[in-house]
Amino acid sequence: MSVSTLNSLDAVVRDYSFPDVHIGGSEEESPWVPFKGNTTFIRHLAFDVRSNMYANVLWVKKGGSLGRHRHRGRVFGYTLEGSWRYLEYDWIARPGSYVQESPGAIHTLVSDEGMKTMFWLNGSLEFFDDKDNLLETLDVFWMIDHYLSYCRENGIKVNQKVFV
Repeated sequence: MSVSTLNSLDAVVRDYSFPDVHIGGSEEESPWVPFKGNTTFIRHLAFDVRSNMYANVLWVKKGGSLGRHRHRGRVFGYTLEGSWRYLEYDWIARPGSYVQESPGAIHTLVSDEGMKTMFWLNGSLEFFDDKDNLLETLDVFWMIDHYLSYCRENGIKVNQKVFV
């Protein structure tokens, strides 16, 4: 690359890219928000409304379950602590496990010993009862409302850096 091309690229990046983001590990920057019942919590990390994508850490306490759900977009997950599995599959995700899910299948996340997994999700997330009746649909806007409502109710300052 010539120097002029590099300078041109630097100018484009400077003028059109979004700033880099750092969300620290403290709950002041992103609290654990109750999610499903008293055994699951979400630490919201990023919301991208342009692409209906959101990143979070899901914490399921020992013996907890996320419930039957279907993703309408791709999901990427990396297990940080503990273990979890889907009742419908024969694998168990443990620390260091990477999971990639295609849209469409209904599955039930459970954790016998508890877990924390970082997820990057695209599209909506649908929850179903045992008879396949749709209970609710969640997307990036639902997740934003989930985060903002919790912050307002608990006097927590909203971290603007999570809106990418």
